[in-house]
Formats: sequence, structure tokens, C-alpha cells
Amino acid sequence: MTLDDTALSAEESARRAVSAVWRIDAAKIVATLTRYTGDFALAEDLAQEALAEALAQWPRTGVPRNGGAWLTTTAKRRAIDHWRRRERYEDRLAQIAGDMDPAGEEPWDPDEIDDDVLRLIFISCHPVLAPQARVALTLRIVAGLSTEEIAAAFLVPVSTVQQRIVRAKKQLAEAEVPFEAPAGADLAPRLAAVLGVIYLVFTEAHAASHGDDVIRPELAREALRLGRSLAVLLPNEPSPHGLVALMELTASRFPARLDASGDPVLLADQDRARWDRGAISRGRAALARVDRIGRGRDAYALQAGIAECHALAPSVEETDWATIVRLYDALLSITPSPIIELNRASAVAMASGPAEALEIVERLAQDPRLRASHLVPSVRAELLERLGRAEEAREAFAEAAARARNARDRAILQARAATGR
Repeated sequence: MTLDDTALSAEESARRAVSAVWRIDAAKIVATLTRYTGDFALAEDLAQEALAEALAQWPRTGVPRNGGAWLTTTAKRRAIDHWRRRERYEDRLAQIAGDMDPAGEEPWDPDEIDDDVLRLIFISCHPVLAPQARVALTLRIVAGLSTEEIAAAFLVPVSTVQQRIVRAKKQLAEAEVPFEAPAGADLAPRLAAVLGVIYLVFTEAHAASHGDDVIRPELAREALRLGRSLAVLLPNEPSPHGLVALMELTASRFPARLDASGDPVLLADQDRARWDRGAISRGRAALARVDRIGRGRDAYALQAGIAECHALAPSVEETDWATIVRLYDALLSITPSPIIELNRASAVAMASGPAEALEIVERLAQDPRLRASHLVPSVRAELLERLGRAEEAREAFAEAAARARNARDRAILQARAATGR
């Protein structure tokens, strides 16, 4: 190996180490810096400068034992340089100096999730930001994904993600959003926004709306990591545990959702032996935690209950469809939605027969909110097929294929329209 090869190897090793540390510790690093500087946008900029310095130094000096602490300490030194040029230098310098470890690395437990991280999550999902900006900022700052990874996950240009993040930080600064987590009566609406962002990320991972991939496991893992962190930070709030339960139980089916060609496999055709029993156990434990808290099940927990029914059933035929229909009824009572009604119709088809379910679907087909969705004609086609109305089923499959935006979904629907099965 030449000297040039050695240098390249060291640079690549350092790059991977920086990436790994950032992915694990991004939220804690930025949260700590935000508390010290009082400026969220500055904290993220300082963290990025520390990352650049790590990429320059670590190939020469080696990867430090505690990468997260190294990045935080380096960023604090950058903050001192920043304040040296500003009026607040003396006050801030005294504060920073008192917090820095003499050896250059402050105590750092990567497994510890503290209130600073909770504050950071609520800032990243602040209502002042548009939903797309909340998602981009949360994945970038809290989950530690790069702009390239976020862009790839949502099939948008890198420049679009960068612009969303820059605008989001500017909006937070202009709104003077404090570095604090809401409490009391302010918690519920803010928590709902945070959970909504996490669930949106997971939904895109579970059923990709665009492109060629049916599922995106990496994105699902990030959503689960965010959900678990929030559940740890808010142990007595049922909603985070309900969302974790829903994501775990849904993700448990990922190993069986695709065939060898990467095409989606319907629930009825999945090999249940391949379902992730560990994820099922974790999901059921989280759902049990919701029930122990004793404040009832919200929309996430009710959906988790439906997923639990599927997870416990040895087969489609042995699934407790009557209970699933009742859970959908409860869900509709608190969260009216045509998509939930459509899912309920599929459960009704199993519990009471396809004819009753088809009446529900025919009514939903008139709902303008579902006019562009491929789901209504797809479910309708399945029901028509079960009723022996083959030609109508083929027409419905063709309509569903024309509406589908995911390439693999479209191909499967086209095939079923052509073959009638």
C-alpha cells in the first residue's frame, strides 16, 4: 500500500466515523449547543463547523475515544471565536468556560437522553414551520440524516431540502422560539405536531408514495428511533408509546412484505413465520404501557391494537376480524377519515362478506378526497373479484393502475388488470 493509499484509507475511515457519531449523537450535540448559545440556528452551524474540523483532523490524529464530546467541545470553542467578535463575548465566555472540561472532553453518555433533546425535538417540530420543513429539520437535526439522505428518501432535489432547512431556521429565529419544551395545557397540541411528523416519516417509509421502492427500511428505523426517544423522555404520556407500538407492529411485517423480485406481497399471502417476533413483542409491550397509564387509547394506540390482532393471528382466516371492525369504529369516532373507512371496509369484507363491504366502497368512491387515490379502485377490484364479477374487477384494477404513483404498485395492478387475477 502506498502512502497515498494510506492517506485515502485514513480519510475514508474518518469520514465514516464522523458520519456514525453524527447519526448517533446529532440531537444531543445540537441540543447542548443550543442551550449554551441560546441560538438554535447558530448551534447547528457550529455543529457543522465541528464536523468539518473532525474530517480535517481525525485522519491525522485518529478518531477520539468519545467523538460526541470532541465535536461538542470543538463547537464550543467555535462559539467562543464567534462571540469574540461580538458584544456578548465576556458574558458568554464565562458561561462556556465554566462548562468545559479541563481535559477537553466533557462527560458524555451516548445512551442518556435528557431534557435538552426533548426541547430540540419540540423546536424542530414547532407549529410556526410548514409540515415539510418540520420533517426536513427533524431528520437533519434530531435524526442526524444528511441532506442527501433526506432528499433520496423523499425523492426531492438536495437543494430543495437545503432550502427548507435554511428557511426553517430563519423562521424559528424570526419567531424567537424559546429553547424549551411545552408544559401543562400547551403540551398536548405541540406533542400532537411532533408525533405527526414522526408518523409522517414512518408512513413514507412503510408505503412509499413515489418512486420504485415499496418500503424504505432505513427511514422506518429513523422514525422508530425518534419515537422511542420521545417515549423515554415522556414516560407518562400515552401517545408516544401508542405511536411506538403502531410502528413496531407494522414494521414487524417488513421481512415478509416483498418477494424475491422486490414486489409487494399482500397481507393474506405473507409468510407469517418471517415476521419479526422481537418487533411484535416490543410493540405489544408499548401498547400495554399505554393501557397501564390508564388514559384510554388514542388514534395511534387504536391502530396499534388493529396491528396487534394481525400479529397474533396464525392466518388470515383465524384473524379476529370482528374485533378489528370494532377498533376501526372506535378509531373513526375520534379521527374521521375516508382512508380509515376504506380500511374498515376491508375488515368488514372478512368479517361479514364482500357484498356488504362493496356497498361501503361504492359510497367512498364518491368522496372527492379520494378521487386521485388508487386505493379505492384497488379495494373495489378485490371485492368484485371475490364476488365473481371478473370483468368489472379487471376494469377497477386498470383504473387503480392509472392512478398509482408508485412504480411497483402500478406494475402489479396493471398485471392484475391484464390477467384478471
